[in-house]
Order: sequence, then C-alpha cells, then structure tokens
Amino acid sequence: MMQQVLHHPAVERARGILFGGRDHRGITMSMALYAVLIAIGFVYLQPLLFMFITSIKNPSDLLNPMVQWVPTELFLGNYDKGLRVLSYPDTLLTSTLISVIPSALQTVVASIVGYGLARYRFWGKPIVFILLLATFIIPPQNTVIPQMLTYRNLGLLGNPLALILPAILGQGFRSPIFILIFYQSFLSLPKVLEESARLDGATDFYIFRKIAVPTALPAYIVSFIFSIVWYWNETFLTGIFLEGGVTTLPMQLSRFVQAYENLYPPGTVNIFDRLNEAVKMSGTFLNILPLLVMYFVLQRWFVESVEMTGVTGE
Repeated sequence: MMQQVLHHPAVERARGILFGGRDHRGITMSMALYAVLIAIGFVYLQPLLFMFITSIKNPSDLLNPMVQWVPTELFLGNYDKGLRVLSYPDTLLTSTLISVIPSALQTVVASIVGYGLARYRFWGKPIVFILLLATFIIPPQNTVIPQMLTYRNLGLLGNPLALILPAILGQGFRSPIFILIFYQSFLSLPKVLEESARLDGATDFYIFRKIAVPTALPAYIVSFIFSIVWYWNETFLTGIFLEGGVTTLPMQLSRFVQAYENLYPPGTVNIFDRLNEAVKMSGTFLNILPLLVMYFVLQRWFVESVEMTGVTGE
C-alpha cells in the first residue's frame, strides 16, 4: 500500500516540483541556489551599500547609534562638499582623458602585437614571450626610477604624453596581460579563413582588419574595460610621471583631507561643516561612480566577453 502511494502520479509530480528532475531544478534546489547567490552578492555589495548610506546621512544621524541602514532623511550636503573638494568637473574630465586615451591606444597596439605573435613565425619569438612575462612579473616600483629618468631626459615629465607614448609602444600599464589575451584569442582563429582570403588576393592588413578583428571583439571589450579601470585607479605611477601637472580623481581623493581643510579651515566652520565620515564616503563614492556607470552600461557585453575569453577580473 505504501509503495503504491509513493509511486502515485500526484506524489511523483509533487516530488518533481520540490526536488526537480533530470531536465529542471526543483523549488528546493532553486531556493538553496538563490540563497547562496544572495549571500555572496551581499558580501560584495555590503561595503558599497554602507558607503552610499553613510554618505547621505546628516550629522545628527551620524551621532545617533540607532540610525544604521535607514537615515532619517536624504541629506545631499555631503555630496555638495565632496564635489567642491574634489573639483569634480575638472578632475573628472582629466581622469576620463587620462584613462580613455591611453586605454584605447594600448588596446589597439596590444591586439596588433598579439596577432603577430599568434599568426606569424619568426626568429626570437620565445625571447619576446620571456620579455613580456618579465615586464609583467617585475614590480613597477623596480623600474620606475629608470623610466622617470628617461622621461625627464625626453622632457615628458608632467606631460600626459608620459602615459600616452608608452601605450602606443605597447608598454602601458599591464600591457603584457592584454597582449596575452589577444594572443590566445587570435591563436584560436582557424587558419583556413586566412588561407582563403590570401587566395582571393587579400593583404595581411586586410585579413587582420576584416577577419581577425571581428572575431576578437570580446578580447577588445575586456582589454579596454580593464585598461580603463587600471589607468583610472593608478595613482603611484601617474603621480610620478605627471609630477602634479595633472590631477585625477583618485589623486585628488588621496589628499581629500588636506583639500577639505584648505577649503574649510578647522577654526572657521561650524560643526556641520567639519570633516566627518559621511563627507569622506561621499568623496569616495563620487570617485568610483564613473566606473560603476561604465560597468552598468557595458555589463552585458562585459560578461559575455569574459565568458568567451576566460579572463577574470581583479
């Protein structure tokens, strides 16, 4: 009797809904999966949420231990101060130019170098790979002094060309990573396509532009986005090579406290204008906001490109 009940169609259907089958997940498995994903997502998003919520708190909410995640009001005065301290319009434009222009040039040059390494045979190719790995493994702190002396002799210190010219020559920030990404992408390109194009009289440049580049579009997207992020967040090398001639958002954020005290001297402001955690959080959030917008706009292409190239972010 019990055996008949267990194999009743209604029981089988209920078991399939709860625990799933071969071709679908059940409710129990789906709930467990979503619970794990929500927990992992909260771990990553909690600092960002805490930063944003703290940045919209007024001074009384900051002093009230009962106010944690839900402020009593939406206070935007912290962002007004953050915009003034960071000189946001000017530094945002500078950061965008300093990040986008070298990133675009570096992506194009890395794709050309990666294509040459993947599709051509020449003497010294292993040596080139060794040099690429060496430039990636050696910390930039070990090579910054020779670079700085070279740039000074060339009159490039304090000039954006100190970042643009290395990108054109394939020596931008972390260029070896992008070269290897394109190398792996072009290595999987079928040689039949190139041979067919050459039989039709196509030149090497035409094959690269019409056949290789469209197939490597995911690698272009991944390299360009990662390059922008690394150029944006780099303050050590940027500060040395530009010598204060250009100020970016991360550089201005690194001296946020000093800039705030210059704008609001401690002895001349009231308690509401003093530097507090909410003002610091607003400046930090304004610094990462452009990157968040970029990720939000390009997330679909970015995720698809990462899946196709097998690259993980940092």
